[in-house]
Order: sequence, then structure tokens, then C-alpha cells
Amino acid sequence: MQNSNKHVPFTEEMKKDYTILVPNMLPIQFGLILQIMKNYGYNMELLTTDGPAIVDQGLKNVHNDTCYPALLVIGQLMDAIESGKYDTHKIALIMSQTGGGCRASNYIHLLRKALERNGYDYIPVISLNFSGLEENPGFKLTPQMLLQIAYGVLIGDLIMMIYNQCRPYEVVPGSAKKAVGICMRNVASRFTDNRLITYSEVRRLYQFVLDVFGKLRLDKSKPKKKVGIVGEIYVKFSPLGNNHLEEFLLSEGCEPVLPGLLDFCLYCLYNAVIDHDLYGRSLKSASLNRFLYQFVLKKQDDMIRIIEKHGQFRAPSHFDEVRRLSQQIISPGVKMGEGWLLPAEMVELIHEGVHNIVCTQPFGCLPNHIAGKGMVRKIREHYPQANIVSVDYDPSASKINQENRIKLMLSSAEA
Repeated sequence: MQNSNKHVPFTEEMKKDYTILVPNMLPIQFGLILQIMKNYGYNMELLTTDGPAIVDQGLKNVHNDTCYPALLVIGQLMDAIESGKYDTHKIALIMSQTGGGCRASNYIHLLRKALERNGYDYIPVISLNFSGLEENPGFKLTPQMLLQIAYGVLIGDLIMMIYNQCRPYEVVPGSAKKAVGICMRNVASRFTDNRLITYSEVRRLYQFVLDVFGKLRLDKSKPKKKVGIVGEIYVKFSPLGNNHLEEFLLSEGCEPVLPGLLDFCLYCLYNAVIDHDLYGRSLKSASLNRFLYQFVLKKQDDMIRIIEKHGQFRAPSHFDEVRRLSQQIISPGVKMGEGWLLPAEMVELIHEGVHNIVCTQPFGCLPNHIAGKGMVRKIREHYPQANIVSVDYDPSASKINQENRIKLMLSSAEA
């Protein structure tokens, strides 16, 4: 009898000529991370496919009660496999595993089940996790690699944030997108030829990004309504997951504002500290994660100072201050899924002057409904100016209904 849901390891030999397919979530940040991984011998391709075919593939291979991000990620990977574009004996797939109570820990098993059902059970699926859940001899992340990836995330976040601050005001249509291309090419070139980028180079790249966008012709004579986007990490960032929410907000004359991926990374690091302080878990793990948290926090502080010194763009809030402010809304012990990060990012946006917020959540995502939608009333008690709407995303949700809910929120929004 065939072994159900078997784990096919990604080996050292496969690393030489296999392409690893990566489901898309953050085109800018992931684009830089994949360039970094190429320096370490990994040929990784970011999938940019879109449209109803992805949802159809997901519904075909995953039960429709499954978390919407899982349905989309598995649908995008299966669509790529069946597209005829790839030699299925020379590809591997990668998927993150959180290791927590969130259903995301089980996505990888759903993907393997879909592969087996369709006759592709020989394709390796790499688990990207930091919890020791699975190992693959041909895919390892060293401390050196993680440091380089952290630099990529920092620069990618900066490009994304400044891009969003420019494109609603650009005088020449498409100029902000061209600036993104210039920044991506120049930043990516620093991560080639097996070079280790230094932090002094990272600081210079911050300045380069700000200077590139600083040359754009912007018309800010008529302020746009700023609308923050928070929620479950995939649906918040992925255009496929949120029905191109950023583009919709732009079409409504708004400026979309997204907290960066770094916030989620800092949240994950600090949760190990919380585990020790509240639940008595490993002191060693807490000490290491506290050190890493402070290390990354200092890098974020550097970026904020450089943005403020440049003077043309709005800097994000200091995450440690946001974390402390969020404790008046929710306990730091609430850390399932996005947990306390969700209300923390809403508080962050409000303190930045962004009072209009869309909270994106997969239908049936219990952590998001409790820590996101469930905290809206309490946030409004502390911040009466908060104008928040929660929007569900799932295969049966009507895009028109989603947009109408957002339009209703915008009708009472202030610039």
C-alpha cells in the first residue's frame, strides 16, 4: 500500500538543478530574498500568477472550509505544476510552517495530499520553519544567510513604504513604479557574485532608495485619504489574497498604508520572550530571541532616523513603542496567529495619523476574528477617531460586497 502524505526530502543533489517554486505574497521583499538565496546556490522562482484559475485549483485540491490563504497558496502551486511550464521532475515547492496553533502549520500536509492525489507525490515540498518541525538535507538557512535576508527585508520594506507614499501623488503616471524597478535592480546587484553585504552598505542603500523616490514629481496639493491595511499576513500583503485591495484604494483616491514585514518578524521574535515571562518556557530561547529582537530593533531605528533626516517621507513608528502601547488594548499573551500584532498595528497606524483602517481576515480565521475584529470596539474606546472596517476574504466572498463595505467606511473617512 502506498505511503499516504509521504515526505520527499530535498537533497543536496537536487540543489544543483532543481527550481524551487515560491508562492507570492510580497513581490518586493520576496524578490530581494530570492536574489539573496541565489547567492547560496538556490534557484528559486516567485510565482506571479493571478486570477480565478488559482481559486479554482485551490477548490479542486483543498476543502472549501480550509483557511483561505492555504487554498490560494496550494492553488497557485498546483496551477504552476499543471501549466506545462516546468519539468515536474526538476522542481520543488516551498511552504512556511509556523509550528504554532494556527492552521498554517498544517498547510504543508494539505499540499502533499494534493500532490499525491494528482500523481505528483515525487515532488519535494520544503518546510520553511524555525521550530525543528522538518529538515531537508539540501535546504539549510545559516545565521549568515538569515542576516542577509534580514537586510533584504529592511530594504524591501523601505521600498514598499515609500512607493505607497508616492504613487497616489505622482504627476507622471507610472513614475513611482519605475522608481521601484530602479531600486530593485540596484539593490539586487549588491547581493550578487556571492558578496556579503555589510550594514554600512545597507545604510547607503536606504539613502539611495530615498533619493530615487525623492526625485519624483509629486502633487500633494490635495491630500488623499490615508487608509491602513492590517490583518492576517497573507491576505494583508498578497494582491491575490485581498482582491488587489491597494489598487482599489488608489482608484478611490486614497493612499494605502501598510506596516512592513519587519513588524511581523519582530512580533515572532518577541513571542519567545513572552513565552518565558508568562508561561515559564525556555530561558535560553528567550535570551537569544531578546538579543535578536534588540538587534533588529536597532536596525529599524536606524532606518527611521535616515528617513526623518531625509525629510521628504513619513517614517514608520518605533515598533517597541507600538508594542507597549498595544498592551492597553490586548494582553501580550494573545499570540495565536497574528495575535497582539493586529491591534498593535492598528494603534501604530492611528499614532501615525492614519485613522481609516481595513482589517483583512480570512473567513473563519479564529485568531484574526478575536484579535482583530474583536478588538475594534476597545480600540475605539481609546481612540474615538478610529474608523475601522473588518472585511472577510474567502472563495465565496463577493468582491463587490467587499468593496462596498470599504466604500461605506471611506464615506466617513477624513484625509
